[in-house]
Amino acid sequence: MHYDVIVVGAGSMGMAAGYFLAKSGKRTLLIDSFNPPHNRGSHHGETRIIRYAYAEGEEYVPLVLRAQELWHDLEKATGRQLFLQTGVLSVGEEKTDFIQNIISSSKTYSLPLDVIDANEVNKRWAGISLPEDYIGCFEPTSGVLKSEECIEAYRELAVQQGATILTNSRVKEISVHGNSVTVRTDNQTFTSNSLVVSAGAWARSLLSMLGLKLPLSPVRKTFAWFDAEEDLYHHEDFPAFVFETAQGLYYGFPSIGGSGLKVGRHDGGNRINPDESIPGFGELEEDAGDLSQFLQHFMPGNKPLKYGKTCIYTLTPDENFVIDLHPEYSNVAIAAGFSGHGFKFSSAVGQALSQLIISGKSEIDLSPFSIGRF
Repeated sequence: MHYDVIVVGAGSMGMAAGYFLAKSGKRTLLIDSFNPPHNRGSHHGETRIIRYAYAEGEEYVPLVLRAQELWHDLEKATGRQLFLQTGVLSVGEEKTDFIQNIISSSKTYSLPLDVIDANEVNKRWAGISLPEDYIGCFEPTSGVLKSEECIEAYRELAVQQGATILTNSRVKEISVHGNSVTVRTDNQTFTSNSLVVSAGAWARSLLSMLGLKLPLSPVRKTFAWFDAEEDLYHHEDFPAFVFETAQGLYYGFPSIGGSGLKVGRHDGGNRINPDESIPGFGELEEDAGDLSQFLQHFMPGNKPLKYGKTCIYTLTPDENFVIDLHPEYSNVAIAAGFSGHGFKFSSAVGQALSQLIISGKSEIDLSPFSIGRF
């Protein structure tokens, strides 16, 4: 069967791309090895932070601001509440690149940001205990995205726009010959004029079929929910947070709907083969202890573990994204290597991928995410 565009990988970026392509009138097929949203992607675990004064670099700010516009559009189109404006508190030592990049980004783009010392942080949020040499950067307009619901919403709209979604179907072979793309699954063959590869942890093996060897490393990550005092940590009173500490970079969420305090560690993790069984939360000795230790240090008190989950990061060497056209095939767009901080951008990345396919260029500057840097 022939399509205008085939999207391989219908998770965060792919589902959004499929919607924008179908909306533009392209006959679109999305293929996924699982049934999105699912527990084998980077989107797993209910929620993700969205912040604008970006610690990872100012080049991300236009992309995330566009993404937030599109998240609001998605809420209007589906009638779902997908964004909670909890604010986001970023914490660290003042002179670090992490904190200075946040302050610099806020100034460059005139973003709301309260820079406050440790004493003020401790007064404003009684559930936090910061040492004196830390400061906080609070973004009042940032917050939390319901990640799995976002994918469900884009899936709903993509189908409404006429997209076909083929789930639980693993792609076995991809080939490109001029303006023709062939994609084979276990038992079906499809052709198209163009291709989007947005397959998360499986991107490296799929792109190797197209002669492209990107340095992508899938990593197992964990996060967990802890019982916590609702009067201190409820989402109407407590922000999402990112803490750069001497032990590592941690992030977390307030208690949303009585779910408890959710905490994860951004750095570290174990490299995996995504085709093999991934240990569940608690199967590795360090899973719960590391997170509990962080809480005891910065949010002390009795916080029993409720449960934990795993997800997959796919890291690039510089932990920056890959969003680009294939260097040899102008009809193949690639989104990969989101390195554990990509979900918030996925609405804008999906739109950018559709623009790359339709016109060969994106309205947003994607040059920082070029394949050429590798």
